[in-house]
Amino acid sequence: MADTRLIQSRYRLLDLIGRGGMGEVWRARDESLGRQVAVKCLKPVGPQHDQSFTRVLRERFRREARVAAALQHRGVTVVHDFGEHEGVLYLVMELLDGRNLSQLLEDNKQHPLPVPDVVDIAEQVADALGYTHQQGIVHRDLKPANIMRLADGTVKICDFGIARLGHDIGFTSRLTGTGIAMGTPHYMSPEQISGGQVDHRSDLYSLGCVLYEIATGAPPFDLDDAWAVLVGHRDTQPRPLRTHRAELPGFFDRVVLELLAKTPEERPVDAGDLRRRIIVGRTGEQPHLPSTGPVPLAPPVPVLRPGQQLPAWARSMTTGHKATGALPGLAPPDHSSGLTGEWTTGAAPGRLTGELMPVRDGRPTPSPELLSVLANRHSAGLNLGRLGHWEEAGEVHRAVAAEREHALGPDHPDTLASRYEIGFTLSRTGRAADALREYDRVARGRERVLGPDHPDTLAARQEAAYVLGRLGRHFEAHQMYAEVLASRERSMGPDHPDTLRCRHNLAFNLGRLGRLEDSCRMAREVVSARTRLLGADHPDTLATLYEVAYTLGRLGRWTEALQAYQDVAHARSRSLGADHPDTLSARYEVGISLGRLGRSEEALELYRLLVADRTRAGGPADPETLRARHGLGVNLGRLARWEEALTEAREVCAIRERVLGPDHPDTLVSRREVAVGLGWLGRWADALPVYRTVAAAREQLLGPGHPDALAARNDEAHCLEQLGRGAEAVELYRQVAALRREQRASPG
Repeated sequence: MADTRLIQSRYRLLDLIGRGGMGEVWRARDESLGRQVAVKCLKPVGPQHDQSFTRVLRERFRREARVAAALQHRGVTVVHDFGEHEGVLYLVMELLDGRNLSQLLEDNKQHPLPVPDVVDIAEQVADALGYTHQQGIVHRDLKPANIMRLADGTVKICDFGIARLGHDIGFTSRLTGTGIAMGTPHYMSPEQISGGQVDHRSDLYSLGCVLYEIATGAPPFDLDDAWAVLVGHRDTQPRPLRTHRAELPGFFDRVVLELLAKTPEERPVDAGDLRRRIIVGRTGEQPHLPSTGPVPLAPPVPVLRPGQQLPAWARSMTTGHKATGALPGLAPPDHSSGLTGEWTTGAAPGRLTGELMPVRDGRPTPSPELLSVLANRHSAGLNLGRLGHWEEAGEVHRAVAAEREHALGPDHPDTLASRYEIGFTLSRTGRAADALREYDRVARGRERVLGPDHPDTLAARQEAAYVLGRLGRHFEAHQMYAEVLASRERSMGPDHPDTLRCRHNLAFNLGRLGRLEDSCRMAREVVSARTRLLGADHPDTLATLYEVAYTLGRLGRWTEALQAYQDVAHARSRSLGADHPDTLSARYEVGISLGRLGRSEEALELYRLLVADRTRAGGPADPETLRARHGLGVNLGRLARWEEALTEAREVCAIRERVLGPDHPDTLVSRREVAVGLGWLGRWADALPVYRTVAAAREQLLGPGHPDALAARNDEAHCLEQLGRGAEAVELYRQVAALRREQRASPG
């Protein structure tokens, strides 16, 4: 494979970066996108394996690669692509500029790393593991060589999923005569050694070994014989780190020794708990870390003020990540105009008569009256959508599509326009999989009739990419966005509004793939282009600037994020008005940024004003008013004003329960906040039934294996620990671990 120098006519291998037991890693150039990447070529399967095993192996590789590609965190190496070329499996990953921890130790002549670097690495790895463990992913082979420190100080974990793949292929070593599958002996947990059940706490043990080594210069059991190392892990207590290096802080010594506990139950509960301990030890302050629930994936969509006009070419533009379709205040694309005449008489629009038209393709041409009726009904469906009546709009578009298909044929542009709107209504009513099928059908029909580069064909494909993102299939969405963008740039030019909208969408999706720096850079480029073409205060420009701010926040660059959100809020206030929903949404994000920067007093004042403005605009029970009140309560807690925070959480929870229902996700978030407040006030007995209520509701709604349901059970177990009911807590942790294993083992 390496001799060909080109993989799948796309990835050109340039330099060999490294070679190991599983294969080779090359620096390569992605010829399609013009960027440098890393390509890991796994060793080919030998002839000793039969065809059925090879088939299973390839499917397992695809599954593990998809899992790795779905991970979206700045502390996890990004997987761009994967496949098979000439019998060799390969992964395409981001090319990292840095050194792994093993190399850093070697550069330092096996002397330990500086204490601040060690603590920073520990915190960053704990953050990344916390994210991956919430996704139900366990690394299983964490070691210094699999942890990279980049030139800018970012720490990334490499090879998620590959360690398990290596075990299946047979790359891992085995102890002679034992039959025990080996990882790397110096970093294996006791349960791995004994062949027991392995969960996220095994990764914590391995991390403890890594931290021990970079803090002291040697792993906890630094012996030459592999068997002696394994016995050490199983039977021997490690020496405290400060006996090797007195300058290490006491909290760090304690944390690492807790990670190296022989049984999983004695270790920290999870990586989030570990990170909290590190932050508390480093700063002396209790951090307010984000909840385990999902973060919003998209900024709100700006709309125009009444009377505000756009040029004709921008009439179909949307904001945020939507590509086309009707939005409040924006005129939708008129798919019927100019198409009916072209397909029936060749006459210009407005020149149709009531005469019987000739037969075309064996189908009588429908009368202009029928076409006019269908066009009016199509417009009525669009108007229903503008009003938010998506179910009714969908029914209208389905009826019009059926009549247009009968009268004009399945591939007529008007029929496809109706089907396009069906897809849009399906997407807006949460039926993403059905919407994807509809958009695929429209895209294929338009490609046959109009060609692959026609704007309408590209619009359907772009909507399909958006829905793929909604379904969590971000890698496929990325591929489709990239293809559409290339076509738009080729046929329309780089500054056409549709091209910029596609680049905005691609930037958004890059963030969901974890390629945050790429996402931020591309979004900034779109902001610059839209500012030049549309103006700094145009809603589309501000929507992309909003995305820049969101990505900066995900990168932890909260000072820059705050400035960007403030710029959006001020510009929207000027162009849309101070009380416009989009202005208020930007102000909410300003509050989030202030809180993340530890400026909770300012955040608290902002949320007080925002609650008043939201109440005036939407009423006290409006979901956005309650969202602002929730932010207010969170910042009261950050300021240790827990009695007030608890009162606020209870009031918001009661209103949400009445308005949204007891099991609505927002209601459950508020209920959990009530339990958090009770815990901080030391009222753990009162908190326990609240945590249990949240856990039971999430299990019923989402299933017992959903990450949010598992997080709620972890909350319950933590509460049991605080009440001194350790045995019940351990049993609950075991149940959660078993459910996570089931989720990992389930097909797909």
